[in-house]
Amino acid sequence: MKVGVLALQGDVSEHVAALQSALKSIGKPGEVLEVRKPSQVKGLGALLIPGGESTAISKQASNAGIMKEIVFFAKDGGPIMGTCAGSILLASEVYGSKKIETLGLMCISVKRNAFGRQRESFELALEIDGLDGEFPGIFIRAPMISKVWGKAKALAKLKQGIVMARQDNLLALTFHPELAHDDRIHRYFLDMI
Repeated sequence: MKVGVLALQGDVSEHVAALQSALKSIGKPGEVLEVRKPSQVKGLGALLIPGGESTAISKQASNAGIMKEIVFFAKDGGPIMGTCAGSILLASEVYGSKKIETLGLMCISVKRNAFGRQRESFELALEIDGLDGEFPGIFIRAPMISKVWGKAKALAKLKQGIVMARQDNLLALTFHPELAHDDRIHRYFLDMI
């Protein structure tokens, strides 16, 4: 099994380590690859789009021609998880700043920087459908999913809104599970393959 992490900008090495830990935890042989070119998307079992700066990731992915390959991959049933900025790229609608090119794959609306700037970052225990026990949600300049529709379903919420959603083979999180030293969400993602 090959699992890719889009490696244009953001928390790439942290997700690579979390996915390697998750593969080991579930006893599945596999390889975690850093994806920088469209040709690297083909043949993956799953793809993770990390947090970072959504505009920068979007521009670089578009310029490199990776956006189209990711859309083909998703429409062919390939599992994709987007965390923080990655959730913005998966969204059909984005609010909160200038227009950003997204993949438009999930029936979700996302508000960028919904909880404020860097200094308003926080950590909060989350109840997540499908996970036993609380998960340490780490929110850094985090977006928020303000609405889901169609096949998209909320998996975790705060009083302000939705922070995790799933739509078939797609998973969007507005927090950073790779920083939590808890690989359960990465294991959940690998189980989607």
